[in-house]
Amino acid sequence: MSRFKERLLLVLSDFITINAAWILYYLVRVESGWIPYSAAATFIIPSLAIYFYWVVIFSFAGIYQHWFVRSRFDEFASVLKTISFGCFILFFVIFLDDAMSDSRAISRFLILIYWGLMVLSVGSGRILIRSLQMTMLQKGIGLRNSIIIGAKKRGNELENLLGRFPQLGYKFKGFVSVQKSNASGQLLGDILSLKRIIDIYKISEVLIALEENEKEKLFDIIRYCQETDVNMKIMPDTYEIVSGLAKTNQLYGVPFIEVMPEIMPYGSKLFKRVLDVLISAVLLVVLSPLLILIVLLIKVSSKGPIFYKQERVGRNSRQFNMYKFRSMVKDAEEYGPEWAGENDPRITGIGRLIRMVYLDEIPQLINVLKNEMSIVGPRPERPFFVEKLSMEIPYYYKRLSVKPGITGWAQIKHKYDSSLDDVKEKLKFDFYYIENMSLKLDFKIMVNTFLVIIFMKGH
Repeated sequence: MSRFKERLLLVLSDFITINAAWILYYLVRVESGWIPYSAAATFIIPSLAIYFYWVVIFSFAGIYQHWFVRSRFDEFASVLKTISFGCFILFFVIFLDDAMSDSRAISRFLILIYWGLMVLSVGSGRILIRSLQMTMLQKGIGLRNSIIIGAKKRGNELENLLGRFPQLGYKFKGFVSVQKSNASGQLLGDILSLKRIIDIYKISEVLIALEENEKEKLFDIIRYCQETDVNMKIMPDTYEIVSGLAKTNQLYGVPFIEVMPEIMPYGSKLFKRVLDVLISAVLLVVLSPLLILIVLLIKVSSKGPIFYKQERVGRNSRQFNMYKFRSMVKDAEEYGPEWAGENDPRITGIGRLIRMVYLDEIPQLINVLKNEMSIVGPRPERPFFVEKLSMEIPYYYKRLSVKPGITGWAQIKHKYDSSLDDVKEKLKFDFYYIENMSLKLDFKIMVNTFLVIIFMKGH
């Protein structure tokens, strides 16, 4: 089952079950006559409001996130936790409403009835969806094309496990050897041809089963897969060499370690995106008079375009055009890309001023609205430097696993880049951010960035 179909099915199931719970609650609350009320509640408008309320709660809780194969118990536990949290909010809303309207306290306890109906209705719907998914997988419907990297003993053991448990959802296409070899039979090739194999066989799952003497190849495999849209999982014995990058999942007694998982929970990522859009839109509107002034000063003070468009590398190595106010003379890089020094003669007078307080970065809010960048994240580099740094800095690809940002941990902890050594030093801060991504850290970075601008500590 594709991600879109799974999500559509979950949304449809929730639409039916959330409204079913509301209908049952309305029958108990109004039609049964068991519970006294001063005025009969309406049905349609509250049902629409409560449905959209739960859609928002479920989205931020991450229970519309694609899980591919998930146990029914885990599904029900997530639903129970999310509904309990949502009803907890409703309880305090009702409490405040009762206090303001001096209503009888009985209305507060109606939330317990509604909580039970929601858990029963939505939980049953989700269990039914997961049961249907498991049945389809057992019949070979919706399996995901998979390869096993490691063609020796451990690889064969893993293939046998996949054969015994079709509910895992893996459709085995063949082995990939760690050592250089030609394709033959179930052997599709070696890791040097991994990208080609993934493309030809439309692979979505890469399962890694390395022998003890092959562990050093793991990071090469991760690097080869980094630019592809695949999920990577390894057998537990190699956990220690990716410590900090992995988490363990187990289904039907088969343990897998997910490589490069999303550090930030889905709800936090969604909230981060909402904040990105709101902050960007508000800043562009509020700062519009200043932006007009900057445009006029750039146009009057030097020849050339107002905006500087530069190709950068974003998440998963996707390239995009990043926007800035032009702060250098026209054709400043006609002889190729190079770092700008602190006293670079190519920087114009106005350019030096706006760079000092980061005003040249404001047009990147457009990149944020286009979902190419975030407010907070590692700064995006140019393709030329990414290629150069990838060759000189081990595991540089890890920096490309998250969306780049206008400001970041490295920007508030280190000076402006002027050499490869500066980039190497800032990479430590980028890795810290990636491994500790959270809304709390993002707020801390935004506050510190504001202080840097206020006290004119830009470079």
